[in-house]
Amino acid sequence: MTYPMRKEFGVPGHAIEKSPVRFPASAEHACASPVQPVELTAGPTVKTPAHSTSAKEQSRWYLPVRIKFALSLILATMWSVLSFYLGQRWLADMSHLFGTAWAYLILFGIAILPGFMNAFLLSSLLMDRRPVLREANEPLPGISMLVAAYNEEASIAQTIESIAQQAYPGELQVIVVNDGSSDGTAAELDRLPYPWLEVIHLPSNIGKAGALNEGLKQVRHKLTITVDGDSYLYRHALENLTRRYLSDPPNTKAVAGAVLVRNSRTNLVTQIQEWDYFHGIAAIKRVQSLYQGTLVAQGAFSVYDTEVLRHVGGWPHSVGEDIVLTWAILKAGYRVGFAENACLFTNAPTTMRQFIRQRQRWSRGLIEAFKEHWQMLFELRMTTVFIWWNLLFPYMDVVYTLAFVPGMVLALFGIYWIAGPMTLLVLPMALIINGIMYRIQSGMFAEQDLKVRRNWLGFICYSLFYGLVLQPACVVGYVQEFVMRTKRWGTK
Repeated sequence: MTYPMRKEFGVPGHAIEKSPVRFPASAEHACASPVQPVELTAGPTVKTPAHSTSAKEQSRWYLPVRIKFALSLILATMWSVLSFYLGQRWLADMSHLFGTAWAYLILFGIAILPGFMNAFLLSSLLMDRRPVLREANEPLPGISMLVAAYNEEASIAQTIESIAQQAYPGELQVIVVNDGSSDGTAAELDRLPYPWLEVIHLPSNIGKAGALNEGLKQVRHKLTITVDGDSYLYRHALENLTRRYLSDPPNTKAVAGAVLVRNSRTNLVTQIQEWDYFHGIAAIKRVQSLYQGTLVAQGAFSVYDTEVLRHVGGWPHSVGEDIVLTWAILKAGYRVGFAENACLFTNAPTTMRQFIRQRQRWSRGLIEAFKEHWQMLFELRMTTVFIWWNLLFPYMDVVYTLAFVPGMVLALFGIYWIAGPMTLLVLPMALIINGIMYRIQSGMFAEQDLKVRRNWLGFICYSLFYGLVLQPACVVGYVQEFVMRTKRWGTK
């Protein structure tokens, strides 16, 4: 069982491909499905999205965002009340064993609150209608791209080549900050021939936030896009990201792109993460964007208003610099969106140890965001509900780790003190949500001429065992933020 809305996750313009895009053999097509992998193709075609609707149809079925928000809250509350009513016998049994206070903490931590969040997510996804992008024939502004690289000898050239193949129809400035790499990253960068490429070689490692801030000093365009040094941009990614930014409400000052796993064929660890990126994170970002506030414009691929970036002080020196920066933008009163069709493929951790370290770092970033921007809890806007949910994650992760996991072990031996028949209520909801997520994401893939691939083993492990590793790792990350002071490059 994993929780939704974890920190963490439209209709594309009818743009004509400017040049063929060669997708490297190591890049993955996305996620598990009964469809066999096929080679990606790209060419000078104009494609109308299969599910595009006319302005008249959109107007006919349109519900204001605040009405959607209210309906989702009502439906989620009704589900929670029903769950609480049905769980009275379970609550009584646990009260007899552990005491009333502990019984309530366990019930709400592993059933009521996750059920509320899942119901809210489900109803929101069903009502979500992505706004139409700005027409492709309208000119696009110049953009500046920042790529912070530390020991990226094996991938940095391919990342820059993927930018070149975008053929972005506007002025392009690319600034790569080599953050004191000790491998051959500098030599790889110096041999690249692109006239729009600017390289800053830092004499020593100062950390990702510091490297990005050094690059920000050289930015000359109104829009700044960040890309990780081991990533690959899929076709139209820059154009789709920029058009989403321009098409969103005027107070939008950042938009997160869609980050997908590039190396999912490596082993089971990456196969599981493929589902997390393709399924869970994307759906969460979609819902948060619907309600005017994606909580993480990830550094791997996002666009920001340059003036706002400088106004909030750039990237903070923190473990989770992207989440802290995003909350600073939200706290300043701006909106953060999500471009689900602006796809970037990145390398996920390949070992369980690397994965655990990554999620511990993300958890530290959440605590950093609360420490820096706790005032967000008291703002009257739809985004605030997600801030409160993030505040509840440490509590739910602790209950999951210390109560639910032992309860599942006991249930295997026929002892239903904690995990019993009541926990089965979450299964229908989880199945429905997974089906909705898959339908939405596979539709987006079809529009982008991407094919989902067969990855059933990854899906099974993601569904059944992911939380057994993820949530204890998050608990350790929360503790680390209060006892550790180191702030340095780590896994993404």
